[in-house]
Amino acid sequence: MKILAAGDLHGDTKRAQELADKAEKENVDYVVLCGDLTFAERSTEGIIGPFVAKGKKVIFVPGNHETFATADFLAELYGAKNLHGYSVKTKDQIGLFGCGGANIGLSQLSENEIFDTLKKGFENIKGLTKTIMVTHVHPSETKMDLFTQLPGSKGVTQAIRTFKPNILLCSHVHEAEGIEEMIGNTRVINVGKKGKIIELLILNNHSKQHKEQT
Repeated sequence: MKILAAGDLHGDTKRAQELADKAEKENVDYVVLCGDLTFAERSTEGIIGPFVAKGKKVIFVPGNHETFATADFLAELYGAKNLHGYSVKTKDQIGLFGCGGANIGLSQLSENEIFDTLKKGFENIKGLTKTIMVTHVHPSETKMDLFTQLPGSKGVTQAIRTFKPNILLCSHVHEAEGIEEMIGNTRVINVGKKGKIIELLILNNHSKQHKEQT
């Protein structure tokens, strides 16, 4: 399974089209968008549509620049999946679960709410051998904290340590775009506006691995 993950588009329709072209060229199975699709609720058009026009399945979470209501509207309008508090199970038995918003901004959540939202999504996929967690806000106690005064989320970090996903995809800190690090056995990736291709190889019924490339 191949994913194109990106975040922090902030209404940049040109970049959305470039990413959609890349998704088509790379023949990805899913496009995962890690929030801040708009800039303060403006520029909602031309962000998800280009991916849908390429026939791609879009999974996303809202960021701190759009409300949960706007995210639900976009999901319904384009037939995309808003992963906030929910999960998706792929045909290859890989599970994605997520939490949108952040500990600041329009869709502000408490740390307990962030953890509980992720827990709700994880419940439906906890039996799978490979899981991917999707958030907008970055986890606390990471290298990303060094690039910003925006607080990392303790709720996200708690969820990583509790649910032990294979990968966390996030954005939020523009200056930390592309940074990868480990929390336990979880690979944390700030996908950023440039986006990242993530390929998960199914070796056989009992053994799986993944690789990432820009």
